[in-house]
Amino acid sequence: MTTGPTAATDPDPAGERLRRWRLVLGGDAADGTGCALSGQDSAMDGALTALYGKGDRPQSGRDRAAGLGASAPSVARWLGDIRTYFPSSVVQVMQRDAIDRLGLSALLLEPEMLAAVEADVHLVGTLLSLNKVMPETTKETARAVVRKVVEDLEKRLAARTRATLTGALDRSARVARPRHHDIDWNRTIAANLKYYLPEYGTVVPERLIGYGRASRSVKKEVVLCIDQSGSMAASVVYASVFGAVLASMRSISTRLVVFDTAVVDLTDQLDDPVDVLFGTQLGGGTDINRALAYCQSRITRPAETVVVLISDLYEGGIRNEMLKRVAAMKASGVQFVTLLALSDEGAPAYDREHAAALAALGAPAFACTPDLFPEVMAAAIEKRPIPVPDTEGHAPRGPVP
Repeated sequence: MTTGPTAATDPDPAGERLRRWRLVLGGDAADGTGCALSGQDSAMDGALTALYGKGDRPQSGRDRAAGLGASAPSVARWLGDIRTYFPSSVVQVMQRDAIDRLGLSALLLEPEMLAAVEADVHLVGTLLSLNKVMPETTKETARAVVRKVVEDLEKRLAARTRATLTGALDRSARVARPRHHDIDWNRTIAANLKYYLPEYGTVVPERLIGYGRASRSVKKEVVLCIDQSGSMAASVVYASVFGAVLASMRSISTRLVVFDTAVVDLTDQLDDPVDVLFGTQLGGGTDINRALAYCQSRITRPAETVVVLISDLYEGGIRNEMLKRVAAMKASGVQFVTLLALSDEGAPAYDREHAAALAALGAPAFACTPDLFPEVMAAAIEKRPIPVPDTEGHAPRGPVP
């Protein structure tokens, strides 16, 4: 925990450790520190106590009152305090805890509150879940908050995604008789090593391997099929941003479909991911089979299509039909990938039986971070093994065909 400038300037390491433990433990009489706080440390302690308090234990007369109450002014003051005393990453965690622990979601329906919060992916998810009950006076502010987060994500992800996928598209279009500038020399040399002439110290290639120049025609079709149940909020945000990035690439035809028990095609809104996000309805049930049936009906070039199902696989529809549909798509040549989550949150809760069944069909199911997503898509486009991350969804564990 970062706790202000005194942490870096305190000349007494033992005293600094005691101060930090006092802030962590909360000052209960039994905490054993005997450390008194003053000045900024006292104000920081008050902000932490307002949120985390004393848990469910009865409070004695010596305990400070915990909780932010239900008034917007007190919450607004608290939001200002934590932004003063803590770095942005900590502020986002505390805001999320306040919404979860103290039930402050309703206050986010007030424009003044939205203007005071630190915007992040999780806040966007909360706003989207409140979309149905959000008054008109708040919607404009909410869209501004969501747009800021979306624009930040696009700056972080768009350039690398386009570069990675452009390379994958070029490599996927290899030709048998490439022009000189289009020769893939690494693959050509590897394929012709048996023609090495030691007397000349060189390889005389019998077969050239290359790829065609980039063209304006559509080379690949990508279908993003996104579960919009409440647990998938962060994944919906990231998937919408990636959908807009993919749609901006001339060589990729992108379709974005969201589902719960119903299916909604938001492809015509892909030019603005904010519109896509406000077109979702977080919450409700799940019918993966119905969503895949819709996606399957829109596939016209299966051998050139990548379907990405983003879902925790808790199926409310017909399980066996879902698996048969995936098997049929793969048999037709579709590259099929299941992402249990598309977020920075690590390993999610998911239906392990369904994930194992998909893996048995040759359709890997795993959690994926936004930073890894371009590599996953590049592998699917090139029809090479998918770089499956470890159990936390961060680093590649090894390829899965």
